Parts: sequence; structure tokens; C-alpha cells
Amino acid sequence: MAMVTAKLSSPATARLGPVRSAQPARRASLVRVRASGGSYADELVSTAKTVASPGRGILAIDESSATCGKRLASIGLDNTEVNRQAYRQLLLTTAGLGEYISGAILFEETLYQSTTDGKTFVDVLKDQNIMPGIKVDKGLVPLPGSNNESWCQGLDGLASRCAEYYKQGARFAKWRTVVSIPCGPTALAVKEAAWGLARYAAIAQDNGLVPIVEPEILLDGDHGIERTLEVAEKVWSEVFFYLAQNNVLFEGILLKPSMVTPGAEHKEKASPEAIAQNTLTMLRRRVPPAVPGIMFLSGGQSELEATMNLNAMNQSANPWHVSFSYARALQNSVLKTWQGQPENIEAAQKALLVRAKANSLAQLGSYTGEGESDEAKKGMFQKGYTY
Repeated sequence: MAMVTAKLSSPATARLGPVRSAQPARRASLVRVRASGGSYADELVSTAKTVASPGRGILAIDESSATCGKRLASIGLDNTEVNRQAYRQLLLTTAGLGEYISGAILFEETLYQSTTDGKTFVDVLKDQNIMPGIKVDKGLVPLPGSNNESWCQGLDGLASRCAEYYKQGARFAKWRTVVSIPCGPTALAVKEAAWGLARYAAIAQDNGLVPIVEPEILLDGDHGIERTLEVAEKVWSEVFFYLAQNNVLFEGILLKPSMVTPGAEHKEKASPEAIAQNTLTMLRRRVPPAVPGIMFLSGGQSELEATMNLNAMNQSANPWHVSFSYARALQNSVLKTWQGQPENIEAAQKALLVRAKANSLAQLGSYTGEGESDEAKKGMFQKGYTY
């Protein structure tokens, strides 16, 4: 029988000396829980580092078929699989794209598509040393009990989907949820966003996919930049709390945050320097240096704004690779140039390279903004943007 020494507050009882325990003393046990990823851990770290490589960022072409249809409609094209395939082919077969792009987020349809010559888009990307990625969430739906806020669905069946995507060649994943400042945001919405992202991240890693963690703080609203900073700090604090609770391997994730900007309807615009200062302040307070890469979303900024702001954030050394994961801010000029005409494909691909190179320079802190077109300066904000 084990012997324990009782420490009692009463001097009289303390003098009784050793007391035999009626039960064996229980040793404190430490439950060891492995980080998510398991046998994929080394591969996850390698994938994340490849995506977060100097001078490169992500091309986000993961819009749903419906949203892609809206893009095509803007240039007078019908929303058919043939037209969607033609546009994806234009983007992904651009010669030299891999110099500036390290990863491409695809919609499920695109992951399984091929070029008109029969080469899979996955192989097209691999030939340019571009990592194929995949959107795995099932979209936003109303969050009951909230202030007209949303939550992201898609956890049901996620493990099996991720396993199939990995077999098809995907090596990273993306899950987008949103937080609205005009709606509060409520504590419920923030917690739901953070918990959903953490569960998704753990499941993705367990199936070999590097998760991009994306709680987008929408640009909607007339609030100042200080309010955005306050909300962003709260959201990312919750996100990393639940990522840790779910044993997510931080070295095997990527982040896709919003830049800390004033609301789109705020009366005063912020300079790139102010946006960089506030954004980096938030990141340094909330994001561990173990995270390899921070790939910003553009969130409806103009092509020029998104690039200028990224460049401002790379004027000093950062503990993470600070880069881009842009959709509209890489594609707007491309669509306008293409117009759905075969004879415009070469010019449209050149337009993509211009934008990709500009953001590559911004990742290196070397972008000047010289020679930008008027089209690049046009804002693309849409209130309550969904896809």
C-alpha cells in the first residue's frame, strides 16, 4: 500500500504524522494526443512550405458553378460546362504561370476536368510546379439564434470527400466561413466560425490535405479600421484556441485572412501603410510563427488596391510568408480581355501574367504600381458576397 503525507491546515492534526491511505495513491497521468496529420505530417509540412514559397501565391478559381456563371454572364457567355472548362483551361494553361503561382484552388468540377486535348487539369498544374487545391465546404446557410448571420456547412462526409480529393491529386483544401461586423458579430457566430474551421482543419490534415483556414471578415459596413482590428483579433483568437483544441498541426496549415481595412462604406479610406500596420499588428498578436504562410484574400478590393496593400505588408521582415490567394483580383482583367473569343486567349493569358507578376513583386516587397491600367483600379466590392 502506498504511503502519502497529508498536509493539513490544523497544527494539531499535522502532528499526527504519516497517514495510511485507504486507496493506492493515484499518479497524475498525462494524456498524449498527437497532432492531426498522423502519417501525413511530413507531407503536410512540405506542401505548406511549397505553397508558401518566395515570390509566389495562390490563384483562387474555386467559385461554384453558379458563381462562375455570373462571371461568364458579365462577358455575355452562357453558364455551361463547356464554357466553364474553356475559361479554366485559359487560366491553367498559361505558360510561365508557375513562376508566380504556387497553388490553385479548384472547384470540384474543375478537379476532375481535363483540357480539350485530354490532359487533366491536375497534371497541367503539376507540370508547372503548382499545387492543386480544392474547395471542400458546402457553402453558407443562416445561423439560427444569431443576428441574421451565417455558418458554413460541409462537415458531414468531409473525411471521405477529402480522401477522394487526395486520390485525384489535390494536396491542400479551402473552407470559407464569414463574419459580419454590422451584425455584431455575435459571440455565437464567432464561435461557430472558429469551431467549424478547426474541425475541418483536423479532418483535412487527417486525410493528407493542408487546410487553408479562412474566416473572412466581410468588408460590409461603415465602421472604421479600429473596429475591424478589434473584431479580427477576437476572431483569430477564437480560431487558434479551437485549432489547438483539435490538435491541428500548425506547421501544416495556411491562413487566408482578410486585410484589416475600414468598412467599404466608411467615409475615409485608409492608405496601404495604415492597412499594413493594422493587419500586421493583428497577425503578430494572434498568429504563431509556426504557421508557414498567410495568403490574403482580396475581399472585393480593386486589383491595384489588393496588390498595393500586400506590398506594404512586405516592407519589413515577417515571421511568416505573407502572400496572396486572390480570385477576382487576379481574374477581373483576364475576363474583360478574353470576352469569350478564341482569338483573345493569348492576350487574356498575358493579362493574367501581368497581375500574377505584380503580386509576386508585392510578395517580395518590390511592387511600384507603375503602368497599371484603369481597369485594375476599379473596385469589385459586392455587399454580402457569396459563392
